[in-house]
Amino acid sequence: MNVKEARELFPILSTSVYGKPLVYLDNAATAQRPSTVVSKWEQLVSSSNANIHRAVHKLAADATEEYEKARDSVRAFLNAEHREEIVFTSGATASINLVAFSFGEAFVTEGDEVIVSTAEHHSNIVPWQMMCQRKKAVLKVLDVEENGEILPESLEKLISQRTKIVAISHISNVLGLVNPAREIARVCHKYGVPVLIDGAQGIVHGKVDVRDMDCDFYAFSGHKLYAATGTGVLYGKKKWLDVMPPYMGGGEMIHTVSFAGTTYAGLPAKYEAGTQNLNSAPTLIPAIDFAQEAAGSPEILAEQAAIKEYILDAFSKDGRIHLYGVPRRTDAKIPLFSISVEGAHHEDLALLLDKMGIAVRSGQMCAEPLMDRYGVTGMLRASFAPYNTLQEAEYFIKCLNKAIEMLV
Repeated sequence: MNVKEARELFPILSTSVYGKPLVYLDNAATAQRPSTVVSKWEQLVSSSNANIHRAVHKLAADATEEYEKARDSVRAFLNAEHREEIVFTSGATASINLVAFSFGEAFVTEGDEVIVSTAEHHSNIVPWQMMCQRKKAVLKVLDVEENGEILPESLEKLISQRTKIVAISHISNVLGLVNPAREIARVCHKYGVPVLIDGAQGIVHGKVDVRDMDCDFYAFSGHKLYAATGTGVLYGKKKWLDVMPPYMGGGEMIHTVSFAGTTYAGLPAKYEAGTQNLNSAPTLIPAIDFAQEAAGSPEILAEQAAIKEYILDAFSKDGRIHLYGVPRRTDAKIPLFSISVEGAHHEDLALLLDKMGIAVRSGQMCAEPLMDRYGVTGMLRASFAPYNTLQEAEYFIKCLNKAIEMLV
């Protein structure tokens, strides 16, 4: 597959915005869907729309088979040891909330500690704040270096005998820097502390092997990985999922129910209460297929590398632009760039770029503490996917320059 062939799978990329060809650079917020994903969803809705795991009729059996095939696909994609370690949720946010609640109920008591970093998405901050407030625990914050890096040695200094869990992003959705997840896990396990990795961005940019990484939990959203919205995954080591209490109660997560007491189903049903997103979860299969094909394409990888080097070079030479998340090595950064421009508001820049056909993100990117860390109210972010081209990157820089000149 080359970039042209990849683009042909995404019909929306041929549309226009304000009479200009769409240049979609908001992929960190949500990726576009390939036709294979759309076709899969349409097939399920039109031919096997029935509730799963319950009825014995054929539609229900077909729907259940498709749903469980998706679990097998995700297990293989992550190299998890057991299929029971793959829990379907509505997204990374739901996955992290599940762990924050269930792990907290099982293992956190008054005075215990949870560690997150300054660079976390709100979804990897607020659930832990809520749990700490409920359990009277302490939330400790690992600061990032000025260039945005997280240093394992700094984490090691912050861990104490009261630390119960560490929750760190694989890749910051603002800085675009790849955190040393494997080394972070090693440091945590040295002190007997489990680690959750927020993989919302990490799952998209490079191979994720949860056994090699040795994380205890890994969370991601399907919609950032080209699958349908409302899909998400929580990987958890079986030893933790077995002993944590369920997050929600309802149908299918039970073994027996009586007013004398209820017992719970085995994994992963224990964490999948109620009717699941049965028509959307199977779209993870073609989404993963596309992600793997793109990741294995020398042409696409070369285009992505060229985009990254071109943007980094352009920003480094423009004194008006401040780039956040500057890597020591280019392979430690994904093609995601957050900037500020002195004298130009990030939203004004985004609005002008939109009129030129370019979709970017502006604002706090759900990372207000990180904005405070750098003393800004918001940033402008451009995030690239395998279907973006170097030509689009060049057009983005040209239009950004024009927008800055109009505002400054």
